[in-house]
Amino acid sequence: MNQDICIPDIGDAESVEVIEILVAVDQEVGPDDPILVIESDKASMEVPAGVSGRITALRVAIGDQVRTGQAIATVQLAGADTPKAAAPVVAPVVAPAAAVSAPVAAADDASAELNTKAPGAPAADEVEFDVLVPDVGEGQPVTVIEIAVKTGDVVAVGDLLVLIESDKASMEITAETAGRVLAVHVAVGDEVGTGARVATLVREGSVAVEPKRGGPVDNLPAPDKPMPVGNLPPTEPPSPAKTSSPAEALSPARAQVAALFADAERAMREGPRTGVDEDPHPTVYAGPAVRRLARELGVTLEQITGSGLRGRIVKDDVKAFVKQRMTAAPASAATAAGGLPALPVVDFSRFGPVDVVPLSRVRARGADNLHRSWVNVPHVTQHDEADVTDLEAFRAVLRDDAGARGVRLTPLPFIIKACCQALAEFPTFNASLDPSARNFIMKRYCHVGIAVDTDDGLVVPVIRDADRKGIWALAAEAAALAEKARARKLAPADLQGGTFSVTSLGAQGGTGFTPIINAPEVAILGVARLATRPVWDGNAFVPRQMLPLSLSYDHRAINGAEAARFMTRLTALLGDVRRLAL
Repeated sequence: MNQDICIPDIGDAESVEVIEILVAVDQEVGPDDPILVIESDKASMEVPAGVSGRITALRVAIGDQVRTGQAIATVQLAGADTPKAAAPVVAPVVAPAAAVSAPVAAADDASAELNTKAPGAPAADEVEFDVLVPDVGEGQPVTVIEIAVKTGDVVAVGDLLVLIESDKASMEITAETAGRVLAVHVAVGDEVGTGARVATLVREGSVAVEPKRGGPVDNLPAPDKPMPVGNLPPTEPPSPAKTSSPAEALSPARAQVAALFADAERAMREGPRTGVDEDPHPTVYAGPAVRRLARELGVTLEQITGSGLRGRIVKDDVKAFVKQRMTAAPASAATAAGGLPALPVVDFSRFGPVDVVPLSRVRARGADNLHRSWVNVPHVTQHDEADVTDLEAFRAVLRDDAGARGVRLTPLPFIIKACCQALAEFPTFNASLDPSARNFIMKRYCHVGIAVDTDDGLVVPVIRDADRKGIWALAAEAAALAEKARARKLAPADLQGGTFSVTSLGAQGGTGFTPIINAPEVAILGVARLATRPVWDGNAFVPRQMLPLSLSYDHRAINGAEAARFMTRLTALLGDVRRLAL
């Protein structure tokens, strides 16, 4: 009777590549014998036969892309005496292919394998079962960071077997049934997915208890017919009297396979890389999130000394290493940020109904501009408060005049006027850096951009020569530009030439935020909601109207002391509007 062997569940990956075929037609295989090696962008893994028999056909070749459930080989089952076709075998996921480098004690023929009792093998009255990786979500692999048992250990319910780690958390895989460890199928540093075998246990008695975390136990043998162990690799060497060299223990076919794996591993370690691969050596103790950060930054983990428990490398170690290298290297001209890692693609429809709504052209263009500014400009934000109690009283006095002029007098024109005066006193805030970031481009004009929220997205029209205009003119022009923006009537010239920007969220609320610089400008002022608070005047607490301000600036052009002085001057101007006439 023939039976197909199929690719196991490969998670969210659409397909994986066949990188090595380990068997040939007419070759005899056992359940644990690997058929081929597949590789995704995260790890390599062996696909075992899952049954005993003879290979009658191979359905794939090296370099083929294969998917979950695809048939890869056909096996004539050993001892089959019924013409009824068997269901295809979906091979279980096993440890990555690098694990083949461990010594494997095996006889040269199938009968010797079946008659040889491996260390920790089950007795006739015992039943074996696999402990599997539980659902880790999102189809992402997790990394084995600690193995707490070895072959032959006796464990109780709740004892730790293996510790795995994802990007977000560590997870313990414990024994749900008391028993003895027959085999450990993973090594520290292996990446495994949901359903992968991590260990095989045996328990006494005729009925096996299904592990809660590992899922149901499939294909359990009858009590009087225990499943043969085959040639599971021991995780600890046998006694010296029974030890032989690896070359002597391996059959010719297995020796050839082991040599192929060794060559492949050596090529992976020594060949060219586009980034830093997962460290193949268990001496590097770091979780997947740390390893991913190291790859993104181009750091080799072997160069870093870990500060965590048992020498574990944490993210701060990687960042400190990069900082030390950067400060040690000579300064170079600023360049655009490149090589940033892409965000993962998530199929949100798996979790519930979704709608895809395209961004408007304004919003999409604004998103590109903001992203470009954020990744290229080192942002720092200075927060302060201005006591605008007197300014608000003055605005109330001018309410009738504003009505007569048909102008709505908000705090914005006063803020723009105060910014223009501060920019005149601190001209580097009104400048730009040249492409080399080695020269200021000093501007002899003051054009202030004002952020306007529209249905299509955020736009920043510019009030030209704002320093030459009075409060009434600024109020009228700001209102006119905002109306044009909301009516989609802004001309290209209305959006160009700004030297400094103001963005106000006062109508929406908030106590402060970090506005993104409208590059190539070097600074932007954010205004939050005005609030009345008790302020100590030296004798008592008195109610004062306080305006939160947030100044984001390009740290290449402006240092913290300069930003603090700018904000001190700006708050003084807003605190006493008479200064604006000086």
